[in-house]
Amino acid sequence: MSAHVSRRKLITTGLTAAAGVTGLGVAAKIADHCGLIPPDWGGIWGPGETLTYATQRLLMASGSLAREFNRSEVSKVVPVSGPQPKTDPYQRLRAGGFADWRLTIDGLVARPSAFSLAEIKRMPAKTQITHQACEEGWSFIAEWTGVPLSYVMNLVGVSPKAKFVVFWPFDESWDSLDLPDAYHAQTFLAYNLNGEDLPADHGAPLRVRVARQLGYKSVKYLHKLTFVDSLKNVGDGRGSASPAAGYSWFAGI
Repeated sequence: MSAHVSRRKLITTGLTAAAGVTGLGVAAKIADHCGLIPPDWGGIWGPGETLTYATQRLLMASGSLAREFNRSEVSKVVPVSGPQPKTDPYQRLRAGGFADWRLTIDGLVARPSAFSLAEIKRMPAKTQITHQACEEGWSFIAEWTGVPLSYVMNLVGVSPKAKFVVFWPFDESWDSLDLPDAYHAQTFLAYNLNGEDLPADHGAPLRVRVARQLGYKSVKYLHKLTFVDSLKNVGDGRGSASPAAGYSWFAGI
């Protein structure tokens, strides 16, 4: 067994033992020492959120993959979660076929950029058929096509100081990922759903697809990515719009 795996097992065992014997507070202290505290750690549920995030991050450090399916298993119906933005900027871009839309990338990157949809579609594409589960109980299997987020990150030169990427949409459902999930092979920027351009109600022109987390982490209607070393000064400091609605920042499955 490698030293890396042994250390991961030791830390995970320590977290579990601490939670079971002396309470979640001690487990949270161990996670903090290892740099595994989620941005929504505060409040009554904070220690539990920390234990969940730290344990999953350690156990999944090898880059484990979400299950992928065959085309015959694609769902007949793909539910819509929430309406498309009704704001003038979004509706004007949609009316113009998103020709003037740009994905802006800033923050801790060597080469701040702004990519058109056509430029993104010329990047190396990835297709996967994965299951998307909603926190409200419904789910579906769909085929998604897009560019791996890791490719875009390498293109703009993400700084070693960056720890999170913030996804800014045209609506208020902003969110973020830590760098391990951002670099993961199944995390990408999707512009195609089941062989068709991404419909407006499903996030056109571009959305994140995060196969290893619940559906609300796959942010729709993207217009900007920002790389940061901390989420304390972003929004309410909890890493996402979701905690304010009662959901966890980390939604691993």
